[in-house]
Amino acid sequence: MTRCNVRIASPLRSYTGNAAEVRGSGSSLREVLAQLDRDHPGMRFRMIDEQDAIRPHIRLFVNSDEALSIDATVQNGDTVHLICALSGG
Repeated sequence: MTRCNVRIASPLRSYTGNAAEVRGSGSSLREVLAQLDRDHPGMRFRMIDEQDAIRPHIRLFVNSDEALSIDATVQNGDTVHLICALSGG
């Protein structure tokens, strides 16, 4: 089983009991996000829309590489970063 570390952006930490990092599993972002949603219900919907696309205000990285889809590969020991864009006026 592929295990990874998942760094959680501040706006999403309410789903993880304020944890900044959690363990994830899966060989793609799709699988990692599904596992995260089982452990932290509702979290995936904040990042992924109904068409399985990454929401415009979210950036997902595997290590230092931005993932443009949830089918990006995740390898054992990788770090997945969940980033929320800031906006204001």
